[in-house]
Amino acid sequence: MDFDRRALLKMGLGATAGVATVPRAAGAAQAEEPSPDFMGVLVDTTLCIGCRKCEEACNRRNHLPRTAVPFSDREVLRTFRRPTATAFTVVNEFHGSPSPDQAGVPFTHAKVQCMHCLYPSCVSACIVGALTKASDGAVVYNPTICIGCRYCQVACPFEVPAYEFDEPLVPRVRKCEFCADRAAGTGANPACAAACPTETLVFGHRAELLAMAKDRIKKRPDRYINHVYGELEVGGTSWLYLVGRPVREIGLLDLPETPPPHLTEAIQHGIFNYGILPIAFYGLLAGLMWHNNRPPATNPPPGSPNGESRRAAPSGEQRGPAGGGR
Repeated sequence: MDFDRRALLKMGLGATAGVATVPRAAGAAQAEEPSPDFMGVLVDTTLCIGCRKCEEACNRRNHLPRTAVPFSDREVLRTFRRPTATAFTVVNEFHGSPSPDQAGVPFTHAKVQCMHCLYPSCVSACIVGALTKASDGAVVYNPTICIGCRYCQVACPFEVPAYEFDEPLVPRVRKCEFCADRAAGTGANPACAAACPTETLVFGHRAELLAMAKDRIKKRPDRYINHVYGELEVGGTSWLYLVGRPVREIGLLDLPETPPPHLTEAIQHGIFNYGILPIAFYGLLAGLMWHNNRPPATNPPPGSPNGESRRAAPSGEQRGPAGGGR
């Protein structure tokens, strides 16, 4: 049988494709429904005045380095910022009124922080379990087991986790943890919401906040866009936003409703279920090695037809054409 390399490759690919379709174990990669006990924060961007009290409260609660510029300085709002390893939340300023009925207000302010997704991609991507979702919905971090792979940074659809690149010995992933204290065993209790003087930030149970947001939209359709940002984006988030203008205009991202872990975990479990695909892959490699290193075929015996034809060719070459040579 002529068993060439191409045929072997086709067989290997067929085997791996068949393994990929093996049904997953029951319950694998199936996300649980969000708990009614999940906490959240409702952000009404039409009420924010850009005072930065939330930034200061976050800085103090998390014992972050003091900033060179005081929090009372509003000039920093002019430059678009993202959360960093030393600033878990920031407020940005955008030209234009917050909503159609606030035409006299020249700017819109929007706060940015970890959204504490209901199906967090960072938790799914973390290979050592350094990031986990607590029973109250907070996505918390354990630096003692983190290996610094930074997969969470790549996985986060909101581009939030930061990394301490300036710490050569024990760098950590840094982000908002809902002011939950893992060591003390206390749950979410965001200092930013407690410090907000205009009640732009309201802390409570997510389900109640969602109902509150929809009630405000119903009562003030002239002010709010008929959409609660964070209700459905990437499966839902613990932070919910009421907006009076398109979200992309105020630094928020247009994201799909499907949680990324639903796709990535389904692929992972579908491919690596029971470890069959790695076995098939290494079996393919072993077959290629055997094919490339097999011993050469032996010469046929002299009395066989193949042997006679091979011997006749040289004698014919020596005779040459009739009548030639002299």
